[in-house]
Amino acid sequence: MKFSFLGKPYPVVTGIMAGQTPQELIAEAKNAEFDGAQGIAIELYDLKPEFRNVESLKSVIDSVALPFMFCFYRNDRQQNLDDDARQEILLAAADAGASMIDVMGDLYAPSPMEITHDPKAIEKQKALIARIHAKGTNVVMSSHTQCPLTTGQVLEHMLELESRGPDVVKIVTTANTEDELAEAFRTTMTLKRKLKVPFIHLCSGKFGRPHRFLGPTLGTSILFAVHHYDPRYGMIQPTIRAMRAVLDNLHWNINDLA
Repeated sequence: MKFSFLGKPYPVVTGIMAGQTPQELIAEAKNAEFDGAQGIAIELYDLKPEFRNVESLKSVIDSVALPFMFCFYRNDRQQNLDDDARQEILLAAADAGASMIDVMGDLYAPSPMEITHDPKAIEKQKALIARIHAKGTNVVMSSHTQCPLTTGQVLEHMLELESRGPDVVKIVTTANTEDELAEAFRTTMTLKRKLKVPFIHLCSGKFGRPHRFLGPTLGTSILFAVHHYDPRYGMIQPTIRAMRAVLDNLHWNINDLA
């Protein structure tokens, strides 16, 4: 049975993690599950080369009864693989039973704001999405902008990603001022009204944390949090326990008003 991030009450609290071995990822997945995670996201950039195969990835996916998302950006610590080679490992994850694969918005043509407008690259992206769908796996198309954007800019960006055929669209912007935080909240609610597919809207930066906790109540479909902080992999995300404490006690979600 393949689990899914789709077709369930949102938001889906998703434990995100990286590791060098399947055993490390299995332990983290189990920890996330007991914290109350409803999904698992694996970043593959630090997984050792000998484990970048269907058998090893399947052992991780089979370790807990939750949907798994796999991401592999341009930050490979082990082999420095190019765009094409990284997709082959993500396709192996789909063959292993992944519920969702992350396809970068500027895959095959690195571009500012992580979104390409190169027609050849876009066609290649669409072909990859079709290959992933043929394996019974969903796709999230993502961009990490590393800067603040207005509501209009984010909406245009996300509509373009949506047009390429993914099941979910994702963008991470920044919020370093009060005005940027206010704009981020406005953006999340606008995306909920305008997009046809579920979306992920996250913020980093000095004012990113309030949006991380409240964005999921305003329309963000999937959120990311960690079991614990590991100096190898950064400390940006909230913990699963903290996120569950907020969501379980707020007793309010914009989806309940429809």
